[in-house]
Amino acid sequence: MIRAVHYVRRHLVWKLLVSYFLVILVGIIVLISAVEYFMPNAFERHLAAMATAMQTVSPTLAEDLFTNFRRAVNESLVFSLAAAFLVAVIASTVISRRIVTPVRRMMIASQRIAEGYYHERVELSGTHDPDNLDELGRLAISFNQMAAQLERIETTRRELIGDVAHELRTPLTTIKGYLEGLIDGVIPADISTFQRIYHETERLQRLIQDLQDLSRIEGGAIEMHPQPISVAQLINTAVARLSHQFEEKGVQLATKLPERLPAVQADEARIGQVLLNLLGNALQYTPPGGRVLVSAHQRGAEVHITVADTGIGISAEHLPLIFTRFYRVDRSRSRASGGSGIGLTIARHLVEAHGGRIWAESAGPGKGSTFTFTLFITS
Repeated sequence: MIRAVHYVRRHLVWKLLVSYFLVILVGIIVLISAVEYFMPNAFERHLAAMATAMQTVSPTLAEDLFTNFRRAVNESLVFSLAAAFLVAVIASTVISRRIVTPVRRMMIASQRIAEGYYHERVELSGTHDPDNLDELGRLAISFNQMAAQLERIETTRRELIGDVAHELRTPLTTIKGYLEGLIDGVIPADISTFQRIYHETERLQRLIQDLQDLSRIEGGAIEMHPQPISVAQLINTAVARLSHQFEEKGVQLATKLPERLPAVQADEARIGQVLLNLLGNALQYTPPGGRVLVSAHQRGAEVHITVADTGIGISAEHLPLIFTRFYRVDRSRSRASGGSGIGLTIARHLVEAHGGRIWAESAGPGKGSTFTFTLFITS
């Protein structure tokens, strides 16, 4: 008995069937009780009507009539309740299975997803329109949406691990090669060699720092301290920090700012990081002799800050993906220049954290690129 109760508790279909049986049983008890309660009064009223018509009814006849009436009612109840019970059992079984089947499908799908099969989905029968589905149908749609999101997250995780491993492998391989050459005496132990090794360690440090920043930003662990700041001062500070690198590469760096620009509400350090990332990206992809222009202008309640270069440009199919982590239009060129591949991703997250927008434009390969982001004017 205990095992049977335990079995019922573990299976939804049996829970539903037992609940239906209990409802049916309660209905039968109520029906029988009601008949037993109201039948004598109904029979007496019927007998009184017969007595009026027949002038008199003997007690013996009345008792016989009541006995026969009760027997007829009981026989009718037995056959009616048996037929009703059979139909109710069949209907309950069908309804229970229809309810439990999609639940069982979701259970199987959830087990498959837990085992790592993130492509698993719950099959929907009939329409896929949520407005025309019941709660179980909408639950199945929500389950499939959750599974799709998990699949995307898992894909991103795998890509991230592969990309990080690849990014780390490049400078580590270079460093290892130089060290092996120094040990074997093939490479001279001069300032130039140590500068190359130091340059590769700087690449590693930048990558680790960028990964740490991205992790904190995406995890919501980064703190913002917005305050009114001068756009001109923000741009001039970023340009001054990178002007030496632009001069070394032979790329012209210029600014174009109106005489008066309203202050914007932003975290100066974080927006400064955005500008440095955009300028660093422009420097990487602009060949010697090229030009990078930083400009700003007011549009409504926003200030638009733009970094335009005359570099290699971006084809139309790459523009929607340019802010994706580790995405590169030209992988070999970016790795050779030392980019981490997540600077633009960090810039997008920081701008969006300020409530702004950021986008890229390009007329195509060889025609330069323009990156623009917006900040709200101080109220």
